[in-house]
Amino acid sequence: MNRNPELAARSVTKEPASPTNSAGEEKIEVASDLSSPTLHSRDSGFFERGIKTMLSIRKSIRSPNKEKEKEGTGTWKGKRLSLRFNKSCEENKTTICNGVEEIGEKLEAELIQGKPLSVMEINELIQKRQLLEAFASIKYLEDEIIAERDAEKYKDNPQEFVRKSKDVDLLYNSITTMIQSIVVGTLECPTVEDTMLTSLVTLIAREEAAHPNTGNAASPGSDLLGTPRKWREVWREAIKESARKRVQGVPMASKEDDSSWLDLHLGLLQKHLREDLLKIKLSVKKCYPEEYQVCDMYVEAFHKAVASHLQDLLQRPLEFNELYTLLDWVANTYRSELFLGHPDLKPEIKTESLSLLLTPADWDKLKKDYITSAKGKIKSYFGNILRLEVTEKWEKEVHPEAKENLYHSSLSFDIQTIIGEHMKISGAISRSLGMQTLELCLAELHEFIPRFGEEFVKWSTAQDSPIFAPYFAAYINSFHDLVSGLEVVFKVNTEELQKILAALTRNFTNIFLNKLKTKAQPLLKKILTKDWILATERPDSLASAVSQFSKHLQHMREPTGQELLRNVHKYVVKEYIIQVIKPRRKMNRETRQQVSEKMNQEARILNNALIDQGSDSDWLLPAIHHIANIIGEKKKDKIKEYVKELCQDYPDIRKEHVLAILALRGLGRTRSATIFQQGYRVLESPDGGEGSTLFAEIDAPVIISCF
Repeated sequence: MNRNPELAARSVTKEPASPTNSAGEEKIEVASDLSSPTLHSRDSGFFERGIKTMLSIRKSIRSPNKEKEKEGTGTWKGKRLSLRFNKSCEENKTTICNGVEEIGEKLEAELIQGKPLSVMEINELIQKRQLLEAFASIKYLEDEIIAERDAEKYKDNPQEFVRKSKDVDLLYNSITTMIQSIVVGTLECPTVEDTMLTSLVTLIAREEAAHPNTGNAASPGSDLLGTPRKWREVWREAIKESARKRVQGVPMASKEDDSSWLDLHLGLLQKHLREDLLKIKLSVKKCYPEEYQVCDMYVEAFHKAVASHLQDLLQRPLEFNELYTLLDWVANTYRSELFLGHPDLKPEIKTESLSLLLTPADWDKLKKDYITSAKGKIKSYFGNILRLEVTEKWEKEVHPEAKENLYHSSLSFDIQTIIGEHMKISGAISRSLGMQTLELCLAELHEFIPRFGEEFVKWSTAQDSPIFAPYFAAYINSFHDLVSGLEVVFKVNTEELQKILAALTRNFTNIFLNKLKTKAQPLLKKILTKDWILATERPDSLASAVSQFSKHLQHMREPTGQELLRNVHKYVVKEYIIQVIKPRRKMNRETRQQVSEKMNQEARILNNALIDQGSDSDWLLPAIHHIANIIGEKKKDKIKEYVKELCQDYPDIRKEHVLAILALRGLGRTRSATIFQQGYRVLESPDGGEGSTLFAEIDAPVIISCF
């Protein structure tokens, strides 16, 4: 072993032995550590680091005169070197290898021959981890100095006493450091050194026996001779340091290198620590007496080390996924069978008495940070839904799919999936966190739906796209599914959401009807024009234009689709009649006949198309036919019957409407008035048309008679 140059310059002082022992003298009781000299400590540099402040080694060997003087004082004669170990300590000898007694006898022989070990030699034993032998020698020096102090030998030379006391103290400190090194290194070595740990237990027991704890702490400035070294406490602290180093030593990649750095780190942490705990259970525990409660000590130490490590992690700026990873690991992994509750660790490794891994305040803050981060994440997810609708469907004019004859949009499914997934993972942490997440999702949904509607309106009004009506129907269906799903699956009150969706539906419907009017009005305005009469326009032109919109309503979920189709049917019939009864020049008989036939033909095509698409507004069918029959009829009595039928079918018709129709037929004012009086009486009848109005929504034209 290399020696410090400063130490090599010093001579080694050896205390003289007593005269030849008589048979009555008691044998020196010392023991040594059987540990191999090759087992050097990682902290072997301790001695070199502390050499300048320790070991005041005496530079001259005592003269024979001094030996006689010492002999005369009786300091050595009959001196008992027993360390006075108690019974429990003696019993611990059985845990040490048989070679301990052999080394003890060798040391005893050296002491009897007048060769007590020097401070340097004792330190070499410590560095070789022969701690039992080193302790026996230190205790021998300590007892000697105490005896000399009590005999007032240092009265005239107190500095000598200070130097010797310091030597003993630093040697004990060297053993303390070695104990720490051994314990900290226990889990770092591939295999456990059973003999070393066993002798460590014996060492602690012998020190406690040699320095019984009287409860009186050394006063400041006094020497530490004979005071307890508290190596059991050193052992406990070393276990804590070992746990801390093991936790801190787990690899952790940077966020820049791997986005899953935290998940990977926590996985490695539980893997490495589980292996350490299994090693403690199988190999370390057997080296200690039951009173040491080794497994409990290590579990508590690891628990505190992990808690401290998590505190460090919480100081970092963590994103949503990282916050959830921490929450899930603490709540569902740490005490589970994946880690501390692993079957291989039972029953020695217990978690029942462990404190919370995070304080309630830190736990609440972690959940609060998670909810705050989740708010931004949910908003981002909803934003992605809208972006994909715009770029992948609207702009590319991809027609929506039909499922079970209903236009389908993934909007409801996507929204419910986002809510469901986040509620599920949050609920796995705690039920309250799951409910907080659900409330958060609903709040974000209430903001998203109007934003989605604005974008759809903006897109639809900016261009005349053929996929507007299909997507209008698809989104109305999706809104219905969304409300239903939230109520059934998530058990939430959708009253507020339904109000938002109702307003959005009205907005979409108005756009739909406006687009329908834009297509139909040019064709409606041609009715009874010269071109219309001459049949330059196809009779199905109006029906075809209307069907571009109305045909998609059959793929809209009831009752919305049916109600809207009724409105479309009523709008077309109403607008048709408005165009017909406008004041016009009188037509000759031939023209009236052509007009009547054309009107009946268009009405038949239009009504059939709407009925085929699902309209149930049968009451609207005769309206145009009645007017067409009146216009084309030659016989006055027949006209009277047609007027009666018109008034019966549509009780809301007014006098002005009938007169306008008769004027179109070319009847004079007197004749029209007579026919009206005979046919208009049926308005007194309570039958038919209750709840359905047509002519009440049509402004009657003003008819001016010229004389």
